[in-house]
Amino acid sequence: MRFTRITVNPKQMDGVPCIRGLRIPVATVVGMVADGMAESEILNAYPDLQPDDIHEALHYAAEAVRERKLPLAAP
Repeated sequence: MRFTRITVNPKQMDGVPCIRGLRIPVATVVGMVADGMAESEILNAYPDLQPDDIHEALHYAAEAVRERKLPLAAP
């Protein structure tokens, strides 16, 4: 998948992946979803965001996790 709404700029936010060049990190958006916030709540908190930004942030996070092994507790 090609990400058109995720930007990485070493001169902005220390190169953290952000939404469309805004100073809104992908991790912040994904964390809000993980905390159970509704899309409308996220959009109210960050009026510069669009629904497609949230969806692409989730896809980006899924791809990032797929790319490496994460330590998990044994069952």
